[in-house]
Amino acid sequence: MNAFIVGGGRLGSYLAQNLLEDGHAVTVIDKRQEVCEKLAKEIKINIFQGDACDPEIFEEAGVAKADLVVALTGHDEDNLVICQLAKFKFDAPRVIARVNNPRNEWLYGKEWGVDVAVSSVHIITKIIREEVNLGDIVTLLKLRKGEIALVETRLTEKSTILNQELKTIDFPPNCIVVAIVRDSELLIPTGKTVFQPGDEILTIATAGNEAKLAELLGAE
Repeated sequence: MNAFIVGGGRLGSYLAQNLLEDGHAVTVIDKRQEVCEKLAKEIKINIFQGDACDPEIFEEAGVAKADLVVALTGHDEDNLVICQLAKFKFDAPRVIARVNNPRNEWLYGKEWGVDVAVSSVHIITKIIREEVNLGDIVTLLKLRKGEIALVETRLTEKSTILNQELKTIDFPPNCIVVAIVRDSELLIPTGKTVFQPGDEILTIATAGNEAKLAELLGAE
């Protein structure tokens, strides 16, 4: 993958290092000379000094070859301009943007060329809501832009599915039990698997079904 990161600050440098370690080609664009010089000493990546809000500079940096563009500057207005240029002028397949001010998050949409908006406040709030709303059920991973979730639930004495075989339980639509951890042992469930108190259930569920799953499994 050919990744372009605009903004070589702390976030940009860490992301560049991680992508480089994963075997991707990385270019960092930053208009600050001191930042570019610092990056050049720390990471062996392509570094281009210039203002990515300028279409000519962006083109000169080679963004037309990008598979991914990440806008990580500390200014929302710059990030939005960068995303729009990347998506609509240079046809970047994937564009990700940092949201600095949560009040501006509503601007980060497809009309501005943003495929994914990353807001730390939004992420933390979402995690807290999931923990508060679902109690003992914890979302471990989101897939396909949040449409599918891998969730973990610990069964309590209140669970209605205790001592029942898996094949007899009416799970919500598009919810599949993929594994059970029992006494530190990983079990791959079959139709005859019987649930016990303390079982940690790993389930794949589509968006909107986590609450129904939590109710069925007895999570508070």
